Amino acid sequence: MRVLIAADVDRTFVSRITADARFTVTHRPVKTEDELASIVGDCEVLVTRAYSKVTRRVIAAAPHLRLIAQGTSGTDNIDEAAARERGIAIASLPGENANAVAELVIGYLISMTRTIPRYTRDVVQGLWERDDCATRHELRHYRLGIIGLGQVGGRVARLARAFSMEVQAYDPYIADDAFVNASRVASLDDLLATSDILTIHVPLSDETRGMIGAREIALLPRGSYLVSAARGEVLDQTAALTALREGHLAGLAMDVFDPEPPVDGLPDDPRLVLTPHTAGCTYEAKAAIGEKLYDKVVAWLP
Repeated sequence: MRVLIAADVDRTFVSRITADARFTVTHRPVKTEDELASIVGDCEVLVTRAYSKVTRRVIAAAPHLRLIAQGTSGTDNIDEAAARERGIAIASLPGENANAVAELVIGYLISMTRTIPRYTRDVVQGLWERDDCATRHELRHYRLGIIGLGQVGGRVARLARAFSMEVQAYDPYIADDAFVNASRVASLDDLLATSDILTIHVPLSDETRGMIGAREIALLPRGSYLVSAARGEVLDQTAALTALREGHLAGLAMDVFDPEPPVDGLPDDPRLVLTPHTAGCTYEAKAAIGEKLYDKVVAWLP
C-alpha cells in the first residue's frame, strides 16, 4: 500500500507506518494545492493536516487514492463530495486534541481578564503600575457563553466550572441530557446578549461560515471578551478587530484566521492575544494523535 505523508505529522506515526512492511511510505510535506496535486499521482493513502487543501483537483490527480487520513477533528479542508464520488474513505480523529484546545482557551480568558499582555509590556518598559488592580476580576465574576458544546466546548465548560464561572451554551445539535456543566440557551442571540465572554467551538460548514459578524458582536455586552479557536472563517475578523478598536470588546483572542497565515497587518494592541493555530498543538496531543492515526489507517486495511 503506497502512502504519501504530505504534511508535518507526529514522528510516532511516521516511524510506525514506515516500519510496517505493508506500506511503502513517501514523506514529503507540502504547503500548497499545486504542490500537493503534483505529487499525489501514485498514492493509495494520503496523510494530511488541516492546512492541506485536498480539493477536487487534487483528488482527480490521484487515480489510485483510496484513503485520506488526517489527524484532526475537522475535515473542512477536504472536498468530501469529490471523495465520496470516488469511494475514497476519510479518516479523522475528532476530539483527540480537545483538552489541549480547552486548556489554551482558559489561558486566553485569564490572560485577557487580568490584562497580562499589557502588564508584560509595562514591566519590560520599566513601568510598575499596580494601582488599577481593583479593576481586574477573577473568572468567577464572568458569564461564559460557549457556541458549540461538542468535545472541545464541553471540556471548556468543565474547566470553567472549576473556576466557578457561570457557564451557558448554545448548541441545537446536542440533546438536553448531554448538556453537562453548562445551562442551555435557546438561541444564539440570547447567548450573545447574556455573555461577558464568548468562545466559539463549532466545525466549519455552510451553516457556520461567517456565523459571528458585526451584528452578532454588537449583541455582546460592551466590555465583553471574545475567543476564536475553531476555524477562522466562522468569525468576521475585521468586525472583531473593529469592535476591539472601538472599545466594544475589552479583549480579543484568536488562534485561527482567514486566511492563514493572515495577510493583513494586525494591530499592536495589548488587548489582543494571538497564536498561530496552535491551540491543539501540544506534546501530549500530538503523540496521541500519531498513535491513533496509525491505528485508524491499519484498521481500514482490507
